[in-house]
Amino acid sequence: MRQTKIGLAFVASLLALTTGIPAFAEEPSTAEQTIDAMNKLFGKHPGLRANHAKGVVAEGSFTPSPEAAKISKASLFQGPPVPVTIRFSDATGVPTIADGAANANPHGMALKCKLADGSEMDVVVNALKFFPVATGEEFRDLLRAAAESGPDAAHPTALERFAASHPAAATAGKTAKTPSSFARQTYNGVNAFIFVDKDGKRQPFRYRFVPAEGEEILTPEEAAKRGPNYLMDEIGPRLAREPARFRVLAQLAEPGDPTNDATKPWPDDRRTVDLGTLTVTKAVADSANAEKALLFMPNALTDGIEVSDDPLIDARVQAYAVSFSRRSQ
Repeated sequence: MRQTKIGLAFVASLLALTTGIPAFAEEPSTAEQTIDAMNKLFGKHPGLRANHAKGVVAEGSFTPSPEAAKISKASLFQGPPVPVTIRFSDATGVPTIADGAANANPHGMALKCKLADGSEMDVVVNALKFFPVATGEEFRDLLRAAAESGPDAAHPTALERFAASHPAAATAGKTAKTPSSFARQTYNGVNAFIFVDKDGKRQPFRYRFVPAEGEEILTPEEAAKRGPNYLMDEIGPRLAREPARFRVLAQLAEPGDPTNDATKPWPDDRRTVDLGTLTVTKAVADSANAEKALLFMPNALTDGIEVSDDPLIDARVQAYAVSFSRRSQ
């Protein structure tokens, strides 16, 4: 398993926290600035995530397909089913957001696979078809612009000005819709990763998790009629009746498809490979307590799957680490 990369600035901040002595007199890192911007936009909620604060934890397994073993030497694809911890979530850092609210999109799904050798591999996906920005610095700036664009802000607002110069920022959010259930949503990997097979052949790909029952999307009017916690309350009883299953697909890049820009989706006609089935079997007994210890890192991988040149992967890792350090205090 690849070890989580934690930047020097983050290590320095931990040193300062544990010793009380400033390690470096330098400007906060981009990751720290990003979490600061989230806290300004969503408020500070001790013990909770800076983003996707509201969620529910479940358990299940992943069963690989024969095709998966051909495209990657990862142990995840070579043997029997492996246990998986799954966290479904709403967007924003507001823990009381209504599940059907527009701002609760994109809903997210994070996976922690327990591999046979005792290591773990993480996957982090959401309902967006592409991301609003391409770099960590742009994401920080997007959050800052949103925080400055309240109802009383003069037009064009900071957010409107940002969207004018970043086209995907104005359109990405429209690709995520409100589902009837966490089990009836398609989740996409906006970042590119690399498969490596037993012969060393490398293949860029993006994840796609498709519900076996099909996607079921609510209109804004239908979503507004649902209870504020309908997604969180529905998933447990649903799983108690029967497991929820997702087809795990990999969309394969062709030469020339960008792997370093999450704002640019690949054409729909690109080949997809069936990697296997994610089966979600039950909600955990105490989700609020279970999720406190969970940290999902996009670069927590295993031999046979590697990060691409997408700068957002490391930006997400850095920001997740900062958020985790703050909610763990």
